[in-house]
Amino acid sequence: MIFRPGFRLSRAALALVPLAALTLPLLSLSAVAQRGGAPRDNKPSETGAMPPKSWIDKDTGHRVLRVSDEPNSGAFYFNVNEFTPDHKQMIYNSPDGIRVVDLATMTTKMLVPNLPPPAVDAATGTATADAGARGGRGFGFGGAARAIVVGHKTNSVFFTRMDPATRVNAVYAADTNSGAIRKLINLPPHVSISTINADETLAAGTYNEADCPGGDPNAANAFLPLPAGGFGRPGVAGGAQTAPGVTPGTEDPRLGGEHIQAENKGQMMEQRLASRMPLVLFTIRLEDGPKGEKAGYIHPLLHSTDWVNHLLFSPTDATLLMYCHEGPWQKVDRIWMIHTDGTHNTLIHQRTMYMEIAGHEFWGLDGKTIWYDWQPIKGQDFYLAGYNLETHKRVAYHMERNDWSIHFNLTQDLDLFCGDGGDPGQVAKAPDGEWIKLFYPQMIRGDAGALNSPTFWQPGVFHDEHLVNMAHQNYRAEPNPRFSPDKKYVFFTSNMFGRSYVFAAEVAKATDLTGAVSTPELARQFNPIEPTPTSTPK
Repeated sequence: MIFRPGFRLSRAALALVPLAALTLPLLSLSAVAQRGGAPRDNKPSETGAMPPKSWIDKDTGHRVLRVSDEPNSGAFYFNVNEFTPDHKQMIYNSPDGIRVVDLATMTTKMLVPNLPPPAVDAATGTATADAGARGGRGFGFGGAARAIVVGHKTNSVFFTRMDPATRVNAVYAADTNSGAIRKLINLPPHVSISTINADETLAAGTYNEADCPGGDPNAANAFLPLPAGGFGRPGVAGGAQTAPGVTPGTEDPRLGGEHIQAENKGQMMEQRLASRMPLVLFTIRLEDGPKGEKAGYIHPLLHSTDWVNHLLFSPTDATLLMYCHEGPWQKVDRIWMIHTDGTHNTLIHQRTMYMEIAGHEFWGLDGKTIWYDWQPIKGQDFYLAGYNLETHKRVAYHMERNDWSIHFNLTQDLDLFCGDGGDPGQVAKAPDGEWIKLFYPQMIRGDAGALNSPTFWQPGVFHDEHLVNMAHQNYRAEPNPRFSPDKKYVFFTSNMFGRSYVFAAEVAKATDLTGAVSTPELARQFNPIEPTPTSTPK
């Protein structure tokens, strides 16, 4: 369900709100405003001027490129693949649809444009009879393309889109070279997906058990119909959806268009965790299966009253699904893995200390290791931890407070890591943490005769290098860094100019620093409003 200004929910209607509509908004809340509230402005920056296409950060010596041209465009969530298997293209979201970047030329083109939105009666929040017939930006209404992930097998981006007239939500694949779009399956009402497996045959998601009153998701008319006037439940990469408690249309446009954290995020997390709503974690076939299963067949994997969220298939093993128990990190055993046959439901990190936290998990590019932010004492000690699924060995790279990042990422050969930093309001309370950073890993080699065991954590440290000064970033919008496949760039999203864009920082330092400028001072010329620290407890 999408919430609109002036649209009130009765208790009966609230009972029909799907489970994941109460999850945390990896889908940007500013996007919600575009979908349900006042339309976004198209200003290129807060001053109205177009930000520069390139500059050298004088504080770091690295060149920064603005990749996207669309105000409030943004890259995917940090752990969701956005590169094609041939490593030639990258996908990102814009207010008008899904776009593709040619990595050789850094030029972009539209791949999947949004359809026009339906007209909505302002008093009732209900689509009018000519729904879908009128023009407009359409970012997130029935005709919006909601990117899920770029395929690991074919040059395809998978997305969902709801027909604005019939309100039937369907899964599609768009060929990133030809632009050809294939419809794969229709989704039942109240059901969304958030990840696609490595061989592109399965998707995974969650649904509220109350929305399937008969218990059998494959029975005819198994799911309750959508409430009148609703546009259904948005499927979002990374396994999270939008949440109530937000007033659509009031989001600050300076925050940008992607991955914005609500100001009342902590309260929302506590309320959702305490609700104990019964849900089902499931897979759904995108094509006919080897045992006679038809495309669209739903296989329940897990019934739970825990808050299951952030679903992410392995990039290499089509049978492995990672997910989390969402909530304040100190109150949950967060990181889990399950096989697509429903077996081997396994906790990845078992805490051993009071106020220990772990989260923001992601797959290594080889699919063998699960990496995550590990803090043995919340807010006091910081590691990037890795667990190898084959050898069961664990590694932990220690970092200083100012080096902690909201999200981390890595290269295929693990010789470089990166992070997006964080402002003083984040869990690390870092006084100087607002940077896009490179990390050079170094394993600690013990003394001869030092006690060791296959069950011991293997320690390492990160040595950091600053790439971009992010002091003018409003960190309620998360940068979500990642390396290009050739390791030449670190891509990230930033709202430093007052509207968000996709940027790329060159990993190699510039050889000529002539004309280098302070990135925060440059940003202030286009966005004179200073960001305020966030408060986003885990």
